[in-house]
Amino acid sequence: MPAKQKPVATGDRIAKVIARAGICSRRDAEKLILEGRVKLDGVIVTSPALNVTAANVVQVDEKPLIEPEAARMWRYHKPSGLVTTHKDEKGRPTVFANLPKHLGRVVSVGRLDFNSEGLLLLTNDGEIARRMEIPSAGWTRIYRVRLFGKVTQAELDKLATGITIDGVKYGPIVADLERSKGMYSWATVSLKEGKNREVKRVMERLGLKVARLIRTAYGPFQLGQLVEGQIEEIPARLWREKLGIGRKKRTDHDG
Repeated sequence: MPAKQKPVATGDRIAKVIARAGICSRRDAEKLILEGRVKLDGVIVTSPALNVTAANVVQVDEKPLIEPEAARMWRYHKPSGLVTTHKDEKGRPTVFANLPKHLGRVVSVGRLDFNSEGLLLLTNDGEIARRMEIPSAGWTRIYRVRLFGKVTQAELDKLATGITIDGVKYGPIVADLERSKGMYSWATVSLKEGKNREVKRVMERLGLKVARLIRTAYGPFQLGQLVEGQIEEIPARLWREKLGIGRKKRTDHDG
């Protein structure tokens, strides 16, 4: 039986500390704890409901956390054909295996499906990633979508009030038809929740197939002129301003 840790009133939740160190997201850190892979001062942690301070030693898989470097963020143009995960059980190529090694450990802000492409934000701070991707953040995701099937603007307008599919409620979606030729159309789609495969599922409900899905914006951040596979760091002063985070100290990455 592992010994029980004494609760600490000060400090931060242990999962938050692990996320800040760039190991994984806060949610995944909680999973690591429940799997018995996290130790605090040499004792296995049994609950995420635990605060730690700088005086504590936290280990993940027997390795102590390294001092986190200053938080950083990047824009990445994800190509189609990559899974947004660190390890894929099907053996498919992943986003993170294709990133430059000098970035170190980073996590994504949300995900893009295997066949989706476009803007994917990356950060070395899992807590910031979580803060940006939760629905309450209210950030709009914008996509350019190539659709197969006959569709009118009036049909797309039906999505503006939300839709429920197989018991899953999807929030309002603004879809503007750009142009059509034959059975193919291009549309700009804006939404705030970003649930799993949301665009594809709602378009299927309209009898349409998504032939291509490109994310062009996530909140205030734009894909811009990034070419496929390109990654570019966002100056810290810019993303901190957008997130409303005050800068605690000057870093070499403030741009």
